[in-house]
Amino acid sequence: MSGLKIVTIGGGSSYTPELVEGFIKRYDQLPISELWLVDIPEGEEKLNIVGTLAKRMVENAGVPMKIHLTLDRREALKDADFVTTQLRVGMLKARGLDESIPLKHGCIGQETNGAGGLFKALRTIPVILDICKDMEELCPDAWLINFANPAGMVTEAVIRHSNIKRVVGLCNVPVGMQKAAAKMLGVDDSKRVHIDFAGLNHMVFGLQVYLDGEVVTDKIIEILTSDEESGPSDRNIVNMGWEKDFIKALGILPCPYHQYYYQTEKMLNHELEAASKEGTRAQVVQKVEAELFELYKDPELAIKPPQLEKRGGAYYSDAACNLIYSIYNDVRDIQPVNVRNNGAITGIPHDSAVEVNCVITKDGPLPITVGELPVAVNGLVQQIKSFERVTIEAAVSGDYHKALLAMTINPLIPSDEKAKVILDEMMEAHKAYLPQFFKEGHQVGASY
Repeated sequence: MSGLKIVTIGGGSSYTPELVEGFIKRYDQLPISELWLVDIPEGEEKLNIVGTLAKRMVENAGVPMKIHLTLDRREALKDADFVTTQLRVGMLKARGLDESIPLKHGCIGQETNGAGGLFKALRTIPVILDICKDMEELCPDAWLINFANPAGMVTEAVIRHSNIKRVVGLCNVPVGMQKAAAKMLGVDDSKRVHIDFAGLNHMVFGLQVYLDGEVVTDKIIEILTSDEESGPSDRNIVNMGWEKDFIKALGILPCPYHQYYYQTEKMLNHELEAASKEGTRAQVVQKVEAELFELYKDPELAIKPPQLEKRGGAYYSDAACNLIYSIYNDVRDIQPVNVRNNGAITGIPHDSAVEVNCVITKDGPLPITVGELPVAVNGLVQQIKSFERVTIEAAVSGDYHKALLAMTINPLIPSDEKAKVILDEMMEAHKAYLPQFFKEGHQVGASY
């Protein structure tokens, strides 16, 4: 059995130690001979810090895995078996703009929802499609495992606009929801809990919850509507608690991101207050990252530090390791991932990306049929899918009017007039990372 070659683009990320830990834990069944960590020149310092820690971790574990650090993406991709993407175009400075500009105009400022989600997609999708072009040439049979946000839109862009067929998008939200449900049920082992996930990335619902194979959805709803429990949370998102009668009426498990849609005013007021006191979430994360990288520099550190869980993306990397392990070993377990719909959810095009439970095989994830979503949530999911589709078209074409249309479709933007004001300001702020909109003779906002 020959060793595997895995390439991680965005290798200088603070999440990388979790990825390395996951590969080390699974080495006996996932024999990785080469792990290539790739970054861009602006990320070289972080790449060297993280990469040196990764080498110490591998040496400490006694695993014969060679760690390579490079700024040459094409060198790394040649003959790769799996490619993982965890990049952030424009880095945390761009995230800060995604959060602060909408807030200035009285709208939710969040990196994957509303105006911020639109612009993160506009910056990220062209870069991912460029990576796909390199993969088509250098490793056409490799699996692309993407957890660069917005993961659902990125996955759908690859499905629709590249020749890469082996693509899966990942998110840590379902993992967090499963762990939260286990905690609510008083269960130490979250694997005893199973949730029927269905929806879109950051718009996923738990339709049924099971404990040891027995349906416990009503029990979860009962616990969720008690005074002691406020539901699944995410370190990137404050947990505001839910209106109890609303959750009883909904009858299914929402994810933390649903607060932006069902509690927009409350979330907006919290964001405005938090931004005035401690800065945007991007500014908070910058401080956490600075502390993490100081830890990573310690020559005595040879394991993933527990402080990494404060970063907000805990379990992303472990989910990626688990997915790669299951594909490689044809495990046929069930995992929630972002894949081509292929009829799993009725009413969503087959070639759109959805977030659903899948059976993970050596040929990739096989979506488990859901059928129609509950009528109470289907409309919101369809509206967000329309937003995603038009956003992807704008990202690929550089069409200003499609970007404006996407902004206006999004339910977190209250009017077309406000959509245009925010769009134009964010276009100018992110100009360096949006070349498709600033081609010669292609002026943003001009009539043509």
